Amino acid sequence: MDEERIENLESMSEVLSYKFRDISLLDMALTHSSYGNENSGPARRDNERLEFLGDAVLQLCMSDILINKFPDYAEGQLSKVRAAMVNEQPLAGLAREHRIGDFMLLGRGEENSGGRDKDSILGDAVEAIIGAIYLDGGYESALRFIRVTFEALVDEWIESPMYLDYKSLLQETSQGRFRLAPQYRITGESGPDHDKTFEIEASIGDIVSTIGTGKNRKEAEQDAAGKALRKLEEI
Repeated sequence: MDEERIENLESMSEVLSYKFRDISLLDMALTHSSYGNENSGPARRDNERLEFLGDAVLQLCMSDILINKFPDYAEGQLSKVRAAMVNEQPLAGLAREHRIGDFMLLGRGEENSGGRDKDSILGDAVEAIIGAIYLDGGYESALRFIRVTFEALVDEWIESPMYLDYKSLLQETSQGRFRLAPQYRITGESGPDHDKTFEIEASIGDIVSTIGTGKNRKEAEQDAAGKALRKLEEI
């Protein structure tokens, strides 16, 4: 590596908030196969093997993080969150936040076709960096990096409407913890026909009971299920 490349890698290391003992691992993680194919040699290796390793490390570390962050979540809930965190789109988003594309080595074809902003290339690069950190500093270093890097993403996704299917979450939690299915029943309706408000009770045996409201039955059930989940967190 020449001095300019080393300086670029050190800048990338600062962006990542991780100082590599072996900077060549970061160099490899940021080398796309298209560049490796055009610049073959014993010292030039691309990031595909590191991506393979990083994918496995990310799955394990994310499982570790989620099982501690959400002690009441059933397996299905944990799998849903993990799957959302480790797929291509959020990984590419993290890569853009950290300007990873600016530091990558790409072949001429990929460079000319906008490879620095392709989701697939950026997502793979994030996994390769995780693999490099794991080799450089071990599991705890990789776990710490993933926890810090993904924390805001996990919190943001947990609050997103796409995630907030409270009825499904309550079903999984109730079955997992109590071997019981939640029950829903209408306890009241109010307002004119064109603007009704529904009141629905969600209950799990005699363990928890909550009342939800909404402009339709589905909305009221979701509200009741969300309140039931919050109560269960307190038990």
